[in-house]
Amino acid sequence: MTDLMDPARSGTGIFSIGEPRLLRGLHQTDVIDLATHTALNGPLPTLTLDALIAACEAVDLAGRGGAGFPVARKLRSLAGSRPVVVVNGSESEPCSRKDRALLRHNPHLVLDGAKVVADAIGARRIRIAVHDEFTERAVQHAIAQRPDGRTMQVHAVTGGFVAGEARAVIRALDGQPGLPSGRRILPTVRGVGGAPTLLSNVETFAHVALLARLGPQGYAACGTRNEPGTTLLTVSGAVARPAVIEIPFGTTLGEVLAAAGARSPAAVVLGGFHGTWLAPQPATVLSRNGLQRVGATLGAGVLIVLDETTCALGELASAAAWLAAQSAQQCGPCMFGLPALADDVQRLARGDASAGPVAQRHARAVVGRGACAHPDGASRFVTSGLALLGPEIELHRRHGNCGRPVRGQIGAPAAQRRAAR
Repeated sequence: MTDLMDPARSGTGIFSIGEPRLLRGLHQTDVIDLATHTALNGPLPTLTLDALIAACEAVDLAGRGGAGFPVARKLRSLAGSRPVVVVNGSESEPCSRKDRALLRHNPHLVLDGAKVVADAIGARRIRIAVHDEFTERAVQHAIAQRPDGRTMQVHAVTGGFVAGEARAVIRALDGQPGLPSGRRILPTVRGVGGAPTLLSNVETFAHVALLARLGPQGYAACGTRNEPGTTLLTVSGAVARPAVIEIPFGTTLGEVLAAAGARSPAAVVLGGFHGTWLAPQPATVLSRNGLQRVGATLGAGVLIVLDETTCALGELASAAAWLAAQSAQQCGPCMFGLPALADDVQRLARGDASAGPVAQRHARAVVGRGACAHPDGASRFVTSGLALLGPEIELHRRHGNCGRPVRGQIGAPAAQRRAAR
């Protein structure tokens, strides 16, 4: 385990299990400038589109923004001329810090990945979308150091949880409200300014830069046979060391919990607020195949730990209320379905067991009907929580509560947490 620096100066540390790749060099300096980056990593190769696709396919490189879409398939789907590359650093997931850690502290690795993609597809413009001024300034400073910086532009885009969705980011870059459009046209067909757009999240581009330098064989030197490489997790909640952690695929949940100093974990949420509630089984393998066995994915790369001192059902209610408040107010499932679902969970927390079947019905009703994937993700999050917390729901039914306070370990913003009590 390698200790590194604090990425956001907000109590969130940064370290790796095994040798760091994305975070390499941050044990020696807080920010890796261009000279240090070049000394650490060497010159950046130029790859043809065919070579880049072949490399991505060889290691089965998938996006790290939540959907896990194969990068090679995205590259192949580009249609039209004068494409644009967009680095999605909006990171709207409330408990995620990993993309900000990269952009603030190792920005050139991310920008290198965007450059590799831009050169391969013939894009003349690279746009970087972020959600806060500190990250915007950090990226601007990095761009100013680069000889290819004239092709890059950073934008601070505003918005809530759904503003991180790909089509919402594209609308924001086009000067429109940062909300999902509801249109199912892929960005690779029509994106920024109507041009075909290759959009991926920050960590994905950093992996492209690593792959370009290491080659498929070098990239596959860690991780599992079916899933080479590393990934970043933001670990928070009931842990002694909240942190952005780089892990090789195949690391177990128990190893991550021990490294973060989890205090008697009672439940974990994997993937963030569109993720899955799980029992904290130490042997759970953090890889696509390992998580498929327990019905989960890494999602947005978020791991939230809840211990026995908090009311887990109250934590679920606070998060459900926050998710309902993030509605874009554009479609019925968000405007009506999610508030109804949040109310159902609050009723369960107050001991009204009759709300359980109603919650399941409301959760099923919103799936596949929204203008974006927010209702689907919220439904998955709530129903997995209800399934795991059956004994706690029964305890609330018998006594009206479990006797434990809601400590806010799940990280729902304070206004919605108060509303859920």
